[in-house]
Amino acid sequence: MGSSNSPAEAGGVAVDVDHALMAALARDGRASYTDLAERVGLSVSAVHQRVRRLEQRGLITGYRATLDAKQLGLPLTAFVSITPSDAQTDDAPALLAHLDAIEECHAVAGVESYILKVRVASPDALEVLLKEIRSAANVTTRTTVVLSTPYEARPPL
Repeated sequence: MGSSNSPAEAGGVAVDVDHALMAALARDGRASYTDLAERVGLSVSAVHQRVRRLEQRGLITGYRATLDAKQLGLPLTAFVSITPSDAQTDDAPALLAHLDAIEECHAVAGVESYILKVRVASPDALEVLLKEIRSAANVTTRTTVVLSTPYEARPPL
């Protein structure tokens, strides 16, 4: 039984290599195949094939730029919990999709039905947005304003 120096050759390490590739890309979506190959100990062409397979399997769903909301003039972040006023109709996500200030919409268990992450320019803009949300989706709202964000958008790997 021989020993192996390459992560790709060790028994059962294929999943570990894929995880290492996904973790590296989650932290830096612009990493080159050369950099990725050096990190996982494979050839550039092997890394390219693995990344392509991870994309095809739906494990890597895309690449995006991370924008600085403060620099874009949107320094105020809030979480808005919403509850439909009419329990019979629950189409709030579709009714709110046109509001660009809503960055995320999560269906949740508990008193509220959804939690929205919003970014706006000011408290006045938040007040306007809350009125728009209530009107557009016929919901009640409960809002929590973010004071600071020690970290966000952490990759799951």
